[in-house]
Amino acid sequence: MDDFSHNALTQASAKQAEDIAKSSRALQTSRDIIGAFISEQLPKHDHPLKGPAAHHFERPGKMLRAQLALAAAKRMGANKQAALHWAAAVELLHNASLVHDDMCDDDATRRGRPSVWSIFGRNTALALGDWLIARSFALAAKAAEIGQKPVLVSLLANHMAATTKGQALEFVQTDYPAWEAYLEICTGKTAPLFVAPVEGIAHLAERSDVIPALMRFFTAVGAAYQIANDIQNVTGTDGAFKPASDLVRRTPNAVIVTYRSLLTGELLDGFNSWLASDDQEKARQWHQAILSSGALTLTAEHMMGIVEEAERLIDDLPKDCAEIVMPIHAQLVKATRQCAL
Repeated sequence: MDDFSHNALTQASAKQAEDIAKSSRALQTSRDIIGAFISEQLPKHDHPLKGPAAHHFERPGKMLRAQLALAAAKRMGANKQAALHWAAAVELLHNASLVHDDMCDDDATRRGRPSVWSIFGRNTALALGDWLIARSFALAAKAAEIGQKPVLVSLLANHMAATTKGQALEFVQTDYPAWEAYLEICTGKTAPLFVAPVEGIAHLAERSDVIPALMRFFTAVGAAYQIANDIQNVTGTDGAFKPASDLVRRTPNAVIVTYRSLLTGELLDGFNSWLASDDQEKARQWHQAILSSGALTLTAEHMMGIVEEAERLIDDLPKDCAEIVMPIHAQLVKATRQCAL
């Protein structure tokens, strides 16, 4: 390589590193802003849900959805107060789904700590999730009032309905799903609350023309994130109390779907029979079989293919929208590559 090419690559790498650092600082700033605002919304004083809410939000996670909304508002020029209320609305709705999901899945941990239901009981966790949903819609209504966009309330309702439908698909499957059915479930659960933050801001900023392209991008992002979570579940790196809890519960999981697709004959019949049973004793045996197969590698390849598709979809976005999603895409690449190692 000649000196000119080497210098050009060095400059490009330095520029890329600078852009990533700048995006990271911006995300951290917006995370602090939304974190403080959400803390103000939580139950106070002698409210019976004060303790459970404080416990759940003591580790609030990355708050990607809220950060997306704020980043979109900055780029598109939406009203700051309307955007802040919308960002908090989507983030609270997402957290309500987490509190309820932990009950449905019997997950005793969340973000490396005991989940709400495992400490305060299922009834309290159900009530907290319901309270967060109610507060979410109150914030969406305030965003709609400030931004004079009443469509925001029905928009949030539609995305909540889509997320609930995706969750319900897990419970109505008569057989363990094949790949296409699995993708319908995982995108149904995950994509709506990735789309909602930016879609709401697009309405506030009179940019509804960009919504279709954003929906395609975030549908791919949602699928990739869910598959990454599934890989972590099987490898025991997702913070769950027991590794491969999805296998024990027979919950749709990309790795298990892939493993099942590799089986033939008596082995396939045996695995299908076990999946249809209530037997827990052979879970460890099947878990080891999955780890010893090529299912993890193949699932990671599927996931990286979706990540590459998301990257291609960025090219369909206007420049300002592409700048909004790039930090999220960078985090997606980092998270998925860690799972693919």
